[in-house]
Amino acid sequence: MSATIETLQCSQNKPASYKEFMRDVCAGLSRKNKQLSSKYFYDAAGSRLFNQITHHPDYYLTGCELEILKRHKKELSVLLKDEEFNLVEFGPGEGLKTTLLINQFLKDNLSFTYFAVDISGKYLDSLTTKLKRKQPLLKTVVLNSDYITGMEWLSLNSNKRNFLLFLGSSIGNFDIPSAKKFLQAVRDSLHVGDYFLIGFDLRKDIDVLLRAYNDRDGLTREFNLNLLRRINKELEGNFDLDSFYHYGIYNPNTGAMESYLISLKDQIVCIGALKKSFPFKKFEPIRVESSYKYSDSQIKKLAKESGFEIIKNYSDSKKYFVNSLWRAN
Repeated sequence: MSATIETLQCSQNKPASYKEFMRDVCAGLSRKNKQLSSKYFYDAAGSRLFNQITHHPDYYLTGCELEILKRHKKELSVLLKDEEFNLVEFGPGEGLKTTLLINQFLKDNLSFTYFAVDISGKYLDSLTTKLKRKQPLLKTVVLNSDYITGMEWLSLNSNKRNFLLFLGSSIGNFDIPSAKKFLQAVRDSLHVGDYFLIGFDLRKDIDVLLRAYNDRDGLTREFNLNLLRRINKELEGNFDLDSFYHYGIYNPNTGAMESYLISLKDQIVCIGALKKSFPFKKFEPIRVESSYKYSDSQIKKLAKESGFEIIKNYSDSKKYFVNSLWRAN
């Protein structure tokens, strides 16, 4: 029996366009405190680098979450054993962690359809190829859409219970008010009683965080500098990558790891597509990422204010990471 895979285009939303990229770069570099959006990290080269980072020993997150899912996959399977359901995933990536759950659910003969939701058709094509090879019995629907639109479409077209996955620490890419707004939109797209398994990177020893975001092999440095390389390639920029230094620091006031690219000299960067030049003073930073870390009380507050109740928090043995199981009120 071969895999059943259906691809649906649920919205007109597309990945950031060339014009949007131009506009955001121009606006970000024109600010008094320069910044570039982390959403532009993920061109082909950036995606490869990020995949390498997630498997690096200094980057604890992947190992912690795999430990959690391996330990509790059977418990999650029992939770869902009595009904047909939709297994929905926001941003499946390479599918390594989700495969643990899918394999357990199939082993236990659960009745479900897997829905992968992502704005990037390229990521979904790669996932589809893997599923055809590794999960021949899996019923799959690929939703090429932004997360909220995809979930809204599914809830309108299916009365089955949803078990939504938002794995990794992607929620940390939002500041706290934006995370609350996003999660309220997620709740509005779900049925009452739907389950939501979401990952949170916890606050911890600052040295552990600093190692993870300043790995010994310089992968995070290359990942951040690749954003400048992308501007050079796509927007005719002339960033000299050797004239910028990656700097990752923890901000104890916000609870976020912050990544900057620091200019090592007074310089002027020209971007041909913008027909503009941007002056940099020596040691002037460009902020490229903020990754927010959570306390238990923050997770509890966020769930309540977003319209969910916490069923259980699953943590790794080091208490570095938590997968929090929520139910929609």
